[in-house]
Amino acid sequence: MEMPSAESLRLLVAVADLGSISAAARACSISQPSASARLRHLERQLRLELLDRRTRGAELTTEGAAVTEWARAVVSAMSALQTGAEALRFDHTVRIACSQTIAEYLMPAWLARLREHADEPVHLTVGNSAAVIADVRGHVADLGFIEGPTVPGDLASRTVRTDRMVLVAAPGDRLTRRRADRPVTPAELAELPLVTREPGAGTREALEAALRRAGFEPNPQSVALGTNAAVKIMVAAGGRAAVLSELAVAAELREGRLVEVPTEGIDLRRRLRAVRRDDAAPREVVDTLLAVASGRAAGASPDHRRSSR
Repeated sequence: MEMPSAESLRLLVAVADLGSISAAARACSISQPSASARLRHLERQLRLELLDRRTRGAELTTEGAAVTEWARAVVSAMSALQTGAEALRFDHTVRIACSQTIAEYLMPAWLARLREHADEPVHLTVGNSAAVIADVRGHVADLGFIEGPTVPGDLASRTVRTDRMVLVAAPGDRLTRRRADRPVTPAELAELPLVTREPGAGTREALEAALRRAGFEPNPQSVALGTNAAVKIMVAAGGRAAVLSELAVAAELREGRLVEVPTEGIDLRRRLRAVRRDDAAPREVVDTLLAVASGRAAGASPDHRRSSR
């Protein structure tokens, strides 16, 4: 059976509401002959007599009344679809998902620079790297920034900058009393009962990847916390150390609330990446933000081809 058109169903609802085909035709901005022809075609499609044309005006038959109620639901749904589509078309909000360290210590400056070149509204959500990847994949975010060591193969990525993680402890901790010529080795780091971020956090994944590259597994007795701030508070209380981005501990190191403990034999550098869906539509404001984050001249058009993993 050929499906009725939305215009025909809208016309039928107008006839029911206004009481005549001529009034319904005016409401739908078509001629009365066109309206009559469209309604007869609808009746042939449904194989039902919908209108009693023998009376003054046009009255719904019993079947017509039932069909009209179903048609109202279809017309309402179509109106909602059109309204929603128009809202999406005119919503210029840029949706950014960002892992915690980047959100706290880099994104504010990037957004300030972006404001010099673009005025689109930005909606920023913060989560760990796993959550950011899920948001980008799920079309919740137009662009994501992550700290984890790997990028799923179905996403395009580019490195925006490098970061260094450091081993930190409270002043007076036994680690801080080691001689300067005895940095912590990978084997020792793997044995330490650290305070770490939660599973899925880029900082934790980068540390675990660095230990495995050095041939060691992380200590399973580590305590996992959900924010950089919580990790720093627990470390400052004494008894446990942590490996965090130097961005996250710069103030504490400067003020003496934490102490950096030297390490050797392990590479604690990592890449901070922007990730997008391969099918993401080009947007100038996104290109500008990528240029700002990469330290390039704003307004450039960064290459979104896949970077090496």
